[in-house]
Amino acid sequence: MKRRQMRYWVGILGLGMMGAGSGLAQAESHGAAQTSGQATTQPSAQTSTQTTAPAPASATYQPKYPGDPARSESEALALGYMRVVLRAQREYKKRHDKYADSLAALAGTASFTKRMSQTTDRGDYTASFSRKDKGKDDKDGFVLTMTPNHMDSEHRSFYAEDDGVIHGDDQKAADLDSPKVK
Repeated sequence: MKRRQMRYWVGILGLGMMGAGSGLAQAESHGAAQTSGQATTQPSAQTSTQTTAPAPASATYQPKYPGDPARSESEALALGYMRVVLRAQREYKKRHDKYADSLAALAGTASFTKRMSQTTDRGDYTASFSRKDKGKDDKDGFVLTMTPNHMDSEHRSFYAEDDGVIHGDDQKAADLDSPKVK
C-alpha cells in the first residue's frame, strides 16, 4: 500500500514538473516572439529617421465592477479601505452598542485587520480617523477621511461619517457638503 501511494505521489510530482517546464518554455518563446516582432516592426535607420513614441506609463483605469466610482487604481484602493472601515464600524456598533474609539479598536472586526490599523499611510493616500463629539442629540459617531498625497483628476479626497455615505472632492479636502460618491 505504501509503495502504491509513493508511486502515485511521484507521478503527480512528475506531472507538475512537466507542466511547470512546459509553461516556462511557452513564456520564454512568447517573450522571444515579442522581441523579434518588435524588431521587425520598427523602421530601420536607413529607410526612415522617424521614431515611435513610447507607450504611456499608466493605462486607463478599468472599473472593478459596474458603477465603480473610482477614477484610478489609487482611488479604488482608497475607497475599498473606506468601505472596510465603515463595514467594521457597523459590526462593532452591533456588538458593543457604540462606535470604536480608534482604528486599533476595530482590529479583528469584520474584515478589518490589525495590520490595517497600524498605519495611516495607504499608498497615495493618508487615512484619518476621529471620534465625533456628542452633540445636542447625544449621538455617538466618527469621521473617516482619505487625503491624497497629491490632489489631481485621479486622486480626489474622500470623507465619510457614521451614516456610511462617502463624499468626494477633487478641488479641496472633502467634507459633508462634498458630492456623494456613487
